[in-house]
Amino acid sequence: MLKPLGDRVILQVEKEQEKSIGGIVIAGATEEKPMTAKVVAVGNGYLLQDGTITHLTVNEGDTVIFDKFAGSEVKYDDNEYLVVHEKDIIAIVD
Repeated sequence: MLKPLGDRVILQVEKEQEKSIGGIVIAGATEEKPMTAKVVAVGNGYLLQDGTITHLTVNEGDTVIFDKFAGSEVKYDDNEYLVVHEKDIIAIVD
């Protein structure tokens, strides 16, 4: 399994459904709204100047909303993941 470093978080992105309005298909890629994903793994946290580590707010298993163009796509074991910094996560979905 992948283990992110520092303040990075590995997300498994939920696929967006294409919508049909009156027979016209609107592709999910054309929408510029935040997306949701499940947190697969989290890093150790932020390393502060005094050497202490501040742990991340998100945890494995959380469902989060993140900016559409955030992070880097990674393929591992035939699965696609998105690696983002915690600052790119907008909210945790309850």
